[in-house]
This record gives sequence, C-alpha cells and structure tokens, in this order.
Amino acid sequence: MPEKPTAHILIVDDDAVFCERLARSMRRRGFATSLATNHAQAITVTEENSADMAVIDLRLGADNGLELIRDLLAIAPNMRIVMLTGYGSIATAIDATRLGAVNFIQKPADADDILAAFERGERPPLSEAKMDYTPPSLARAEWEHIQRVLADCGGNISHTARALGIHRRTLQRKLDAFPPND
Repeated sequence: MPEKPTAHILIVDDDAVFCERLARSMRRRGFATSLATNHAQAITVTEENSADMAVIDLRLGADNGLELIRDLLAIAPNMRIVMLTGYGSIATAIDATRLGAVNFIQKPADADDILAAFERGERPPLSEAKMDYTPPSLARAEWEHIQRVLADCGGNISHTARALGIHRRTLQRKLDAFPPND
C-alpha cells in the first residue's frame, strides 16, 4: 500500500510536457500534485483543492506568473510558492518575493532543485543566518541587466540596444548566448 503523500504541490507552467514530467518526479518523492497550464486553471484548481505549495512559471503564455502569486495567496494565504523561469532577473526575483514567493529559481530546474528552493525559502532572514552569499559573476550580472532592460522595452531589440548604448548586432549576439552558469 502506497504511503500517504506528505504535501500537495500545484505545478503551473504553460509547457504541458514539463508540467507532467515535474509532477511525475514529485509523485515519486511522495507528493500529491495538481497541474495547470494557465492563470485561470491554477485559480480553479486552488479553489477546488488548495495545495500546500506551488511552483509557478513566470511566463504563462499570455498570463503573468507574478499576478498569479498574488491571486493564489488571496485564496490560500499559507501556500508556499517558488517562482520558476527561464528569463530571470534580479528585479523579477525581488518582485516575486515581495508578492509572497518564498524563492525564485531559473530553468532548467529539476524536482530536487525546486524542493531545495522551498527549503531555502524556510530559512531565517539573512540578518539571523550565517552569511554565505556569493555575488554573481560580472557576466551573470550583465546578462540579468540585459534581460530586465529587454523586458522593460517590451522585447524590442532596437529600443533595448539604444537604451543600453550598444549596437543592435552586439545585443543580438549577447541574447543568442546562454545565460552564464554561476
């Protein structure tokens, strides 16, 4: 007889294949799962069966994961949320935590990464904890800044290049590169 799940996790991502793979991984670890691929589905699932935790993608097609954080916490104030994205920036991470997310991690991330993010989100504030912060590399900081300015410019490459004071082709080369791993 299988063990009773320890907690219920809501997984919200517009990539249905990713959702199902992550749900399978979480079920193997003993969690009950619910899936949603957009804002409306996530609200409906939460109203029907409130989850203890949620993993929310920042970009949900036409929907925004940041808005979903606020709406889910209005329904289930004790829900712990981790924001997951492939387009992260420091500013977006700050926005997510201000809205109530316990952590913010970047794709690619597996079930272990996500569970570790939930665990890190439960630690005491830095003022009470040991400081073991490693600042991002210059390349990583540059990539995050470019992503934030690009988002602020509505994805317009030419406008972003002008705002950053670099040539459009240089910006395109930087955008074609993968984010630095550090």
